[in-house]
Amino acid sequence: MPAPPRLHRRAAGALGLAMLAGGGLGVHRVRGRFLTDLKAAHDRIAQGSQLVQTRSGPIEVGFSPGRRPLLMIHGTGGGFDQGLHFAQRLAAAGWRVIAPSRFGYLRTPFPADASTDAQADALADLLDALGIDRLPVLGGSAGALPALAFALRHPARCSALVPLVPASHVPGRPATPAPAPWAERAIDALLGSDFAFWCGATLAPDLAVKALLATDAAVVAAAPPDEQARVRRILWNILPVSARAQGLRNDARLASRPPPMPFERIVVPTLTVSVQDDRFGTFAAAQHIAATVPGARLLSWPTGGHVWVGHDGALFAEVDRFLRGTARAA
Repeated sequence: MPAPPRLHRRAAGALGLAMLAGGGLGVHRVRGRFLTDLKAAHDRIAQGSQLVQTRSGPIEVGFSPGRRPLLMIHGTGGGFDQGLHFAQRLAAAGWRVIAPSRFGYLRTPFPADASTDAQADALADLLDALGIDRLPVLGGSAGALPALAFALRHPARCSALVPLVPASHVPGRPATPAPAPWAERAIDALLGSDFAFWCGATLAPDLAVKALLATDAAVVAAAPPDEQARVRRILWNILPVSARAQGLRNDARLASRPPPMPFERIVVPTLTVSVQDDRFGTFAAAQHIAATVPGARLLSWPTGGHVWVGHDGALFAEVDRFLRGTARAA
């Protein structure tokens, strides 16, 4: 769930330095490795999803096997692939994960209205097209915004809500300042550049994890090997970034100035999750959700960064228990 916009300038600088460092590898070697990795990324996203026709237009969706449907809404830099990856433990527990690509990500077109509310309404249209009346909804990072909006706008369709590391409004926290025009042009170019992203992930992975995944390298280095591999996969699965550029730009706009939402009107069981050292500051947002949504509960850890390093098993085990508990109570 990389890069809410307040760190885009830092990411641009880190990746720019990495591109300069790439000259030491030799132009032909760099080009060959880049093209090989880019082809592998395109091959990966070419399978595992389908286009579903809805009233809001076509929406790309990935599905896992399972009986109980669950909607997983990806974060910034994602797509159906990120949604399936994040919820893989829930799929292993028997949930049928439904993971759409949001507006402007991969094969889902970018409409004239790509607001948070429009995204939430498109999710309701997707459920209609799939013949699903009601299900739990999870949303990560910037994807927590349409998840929260869905619970407010379509409460009868949402049986439970889980905002993960939410990029939502915090009262009293100022909006992220708009970048200078030159920086905005650089960011725009970066968001559409597979090569710039590849250079950063290849040559400066610690900087890329810190800038894009808001997680300190020391936290990753101290984690078990499987968690280190999970973080690497999250980072590398952003490639091809060019296929996600419109969605990234939209998330940059929405997550930099998330509007207040009437959380006190959310009527579904809610579990919100964050980590205190998340460099994107989502812990304060999760605290606000837990304090405002009636009956909501907060699950958190002191360390782990934006991608909850070291806690993936515990996190989704608790989410599974929460969702099964709400299903029994319904």
